[in-house]
Amino acid sequence: MTALIRVGIAGYGNLGRGVEAAIQQNSDMQLVAVFSRREPTSVTLLNAEVPVYAMAEVEQHQANIDVMILCGGSKTDLPEQGPYLAQFFNTVDSFDTHAKVNEYHAALDTPAKKTGHVALLSVGWDPGLFSLNRLFGEAILPQGETYTFWGKGLSQGHSDAVRRVAGVKKAVQYTLPNADAIARVRNGEQPVLSTREKHNRECYVVLSQGADAETVCNSIVTMPDYFADFDTVVNFIDETTFDKEHNNMPHGGFVIRSGVSGTSSKQTIEYSLKLDSNPEFTASVLVAYARAVHRLACAGEVGAKTVFDIAPGLLSPKSPAQLRKELL
Repeated sequence: MTALIRVGIAGYGNLGRGVEAAIQQNSDMQLVAVFSRREPTSVTLLNAEVPVYAMAEVEQHQANIDVMILCGGSKTDLPEQGPYLAQFFNTVDSFDTHAKVNEYHAALDTPAKKTGHVALLSVGWDPGLFSLNRLFGEAILPQGETYTFWGKGLSQGHSDAVRRVAGVKKAVQYTLPNADAIARVRNGEQPVLSTREKHNRECYVVLSQGADAETVCNSIVTMPDYFADFDTVVNFIDETTFDKEHNNMPHGGFVIRSGVSGTSSKQTIEYSLKLDSNPEFTASVLVAYARAVHRLACAGEVGAKTVFDIAPGLLSPKSPAQLRKELL
């Protein structure tokens, strides 16, 4: 019987919890440890039998973990944790700061190569699955344009920005792709779209006692870098409705390649996602790619990798013969 892939989780928030749940759905994997910066006794897992350790103890567990899945944030956690943990483990993470991917790749590549590990970065649905579909579109239809639309989905960063506005008690913000823009792209028009034309923003806000709705609304829609460049709708609701209807984390989006083949044949490639839970889906992608990382490491591969470097068959627990028979 083939040995189970032993997985560790570094960081246990929404994403870490999603990874634990995803591992339970994969019979060739076993969660052996969770590492947290919080007091270990304060961390409650879905499976109480899995031990929780302090992050400071992580180096002591190198021999027991085949792949470490990093579940920290891209802004401050992963730039430090990624290169550090790549010294001791094969790793997978969901680093999503697109503008700094090459910089982060270089930071992982050196320690991973030095210590003989594989460090897979920027795994999720964007970057990750959407990245692959952008690549497929460009390679297959070189004469064309690629469009990425996000939503309808809850944006954690923009929601946090709204909550910081004076007079706001609770708030969430959803990014909505513009239906007219998507229709034009699907129709093969290849339009040049501004930021405002591609997405709208919708906020649901619970006011603090005594706050003025008009003042709060104006503060939100004029906020630079977040809302000023978008058509933004602010909905004021009561706290009971907010707690009932806005506690989930849905998301999704589309990647569309619109192009021509031959001389004038219009061709469109489209990939879409509709997600009830953004962190749970991202976690599921991480777990599938953890399998690939383990296989690459067993084959002697080292260094930093992205989804562009991973053969699709490595994601599946099925054998190459099964895949050819069932899916090809």
